[in-house]
Amino acid sequence: MTRGAPQPGNADEMATPFLVARDVAKAFGGTQALKGVSLDIAPGEIHGLVGANGAGKSTFIRILAGLNHPDAGRLELDGHSQEIGTPQRATELGMSFIHQELAFVPGMTVLQNIMLGVPKKTRFGLTDWRAIARDVTPIARRVGISAPLNAGVKGLSTAEIWLINICRALVRKARLIVMDEPTASLAASEAERLFAIVRDLSASGVAVLYISHRLDEILSLCTRVSVFRDGRSVAELAGDALNRPALVEAIVGGAIRDTQRTGATRQRGDVVMEAKTLARAPNVRGVSLQLHAGEVLGIGGLVGAGRTELARLLFGADRPDSGEMTLMGRPYAPASPAAAVRAGLGLVPEERRAEALFLSKSIAFNLGIANLDKIAFGRYLPLMNRSARTSMAGETIRSLSIKARSASTPVGRLSGGNQQKVAIGRWLQRTPKVLILDEPTRGVDIGARAEIHRLIRQQAESGMAVLVISSEPDELPDLCDRVLVMAEGRIVRELTGQAVSRKAIVEASYVEPEALMEDHPA
Repeated sequence: MTRGAPQPGNADEMATPFLVARDVAKAFGGTQALKGVSLDIAPGEIHGLVGANGAGKSTFIRILAGLNHPDAGRLELDGHSQEIGTPQRATELGMSFIHQELAFVPGMTVLQNIMLGVPKKTRFGLTDWRAIARDVTPIARRVGISAPLNAGVKGLSTAEIWLINICRALVRKARLIVMDEPTASLAASEAERLFAIVRDLSASGVAVLYISHRLDEILSLCTRVSVFRDGRSVAELAGDALNRPALVEAIVGGAIRDTQRTGATRQRGDVVMEAKTLARAPNVRGVSLQLHAGEVLGIGGLVGAGRTELARLLFGADRPDSGEMTLMGRPYAPASPAAAVRAGLGLVPEERRAEALFLSKSIAFNLGIANLDKIAFGRYLPLMNRSARTSMAGETIRSLSIKARSASTPVGRLSGGNQQKVAIGRWLQRTPKVLILDEPTRGVDIGARAEIHRLIRQQAESGMAVLVISSEPDELPDLCDRVLVMAEGRIVRELTGQAVSRKAIVEASYVEPEALMEDHPA
C-alpha cells in the first residue's frame, strides 16, 4: 500500500485538537505500565498508534475508555480538562471504542446489537423499534451493512460485525472512534472495505485513532503516527518523516536494552517433531519447522501473528487445511487434543485461567485430570485412587516449589505464578516428548518467572523438546536455543546463537509484507 493524500477534514486542515493527552502515567501493582505518554488528535484525523507488545497502547486506551484512572498527567477534550472515570462518561464525551474482541450478542438482531448501550426511543412505555429502525437505516447504509436490521447476527462474518460496531459508534454520535487491530481477522477484500469506511468517516469530520501492528495499513491511512515504547511517547511522525524505516526505528529504539543469549547452547538431539507447509486459513499460512530433542525453540512475533493458532494445530485442537506433520519420524495427524496427549504432547495454553485450570478445584484435581491413567486402580478398574492422586500432587508441589497449604487447596487461591506451575506440572507428570508453552510467564512476578524458566531449561536438559511462545522479546533470547519469528501467519526469520536478540526479534516482527516468505524450512 502507498500513503494517500490527506482527506478533507484531516488534521492538516484543522489545527484545534479534539483530544489532548499530556504526560499520562499509570502503574499497576508497582509496575509502571505508562511512564508518560502524550498525543493529540484533531477532528477528522486518522491518527496512527504503534508500538511493540507491552509498549503501553492498551493501557492508554483503557484510560481513554474510562476503565482505568491515570495516576498522573492530564486529558483534555475540546479544550476542557476531563476526568473520564467511567465508560459511560467516555461515551458522553464523544468517544467510542471498537476492540479486537468485538462487542456483540449472537442471540440478538442486527438492530438490537447496533443499539447496545444506546438510549432507545419509547412509545407508551415500550421500546419503539420501528422508529429506531427508521433512524438507524441511513447510518447502516452509510457504513455498508448488507444484512437486514431484523436479521440475527449469528453466522455473520467478522467484517459484518465490525460494521455493526462502527454503526453503533455513529448512532452514539461519536466524534472519536478508537479502532484496535481492526483487520486482524479480516480478509484482504474485507480490509479494503473497512479502509474506505475509515476514510469516509475522516472526510465527515469523525476522528479515528487507528492502532495496528500492520505498518503498511498505518502508512496508507494515517497522516500522523504516535509511537509508544516501554510506556513512553518516543516519536510523532508525519509528512515525509512518516515512512517504514522511521517507524521501525522508533518502535525498536536505539536506546532499548538489546537482550541477547547469555547461556551456553545446548546440544540438540534428533528431530522429534516436524511440520511441513502447515496451513489453516486465515492465521497459519505454510509454516515449516523442526523441533529437536533437548531443545528450547522459541516462537516470537506480534499478537495476531498466528503463533497460538500454530500451537493449536500441533496439539490437535484444530485441523490443518493442508500440510503434514511427523512425530518421532512417523506421520502425525491428531484428530483431537486427546490423541495428541496419547502421542506424547502437552500444551499449557495462553489463557491458563480460562483454558487450563479448574479454579474452584484442588491442586490434586487439576494435576490428576491429565493423568487419570496413572492414578486409576488398574487398567480394568478405571476408578480413581485418591491416595495415588494425593501422592502425585505432593510430589509435584515439592519438586516445583508450589506455595500452597496442601494438595487440597483450590487452585483459584494460588498466585499467578503458582497457578502456572500447576498447569506445567500436570504435563511433567506425563514426561511428554513435546511440551508446548504459550506465554508461560504472562502475569507472574519476577521470582516465579525465574523459577518457570529454570523448569523449562531442566526439561530440555533431560531431553524433552520444548516449544515456547512469547510476546515478550526479552524473554526469548536467554531462554531459547533458537527463535523462529512469525508475521502474518508465516515464519519470516530463524535466529540462532548470538543472532538471537530482542532487537532482531522485534525487527523481524515488522517485516514488510512483500518480504514474507511462503515457505521457510526451519
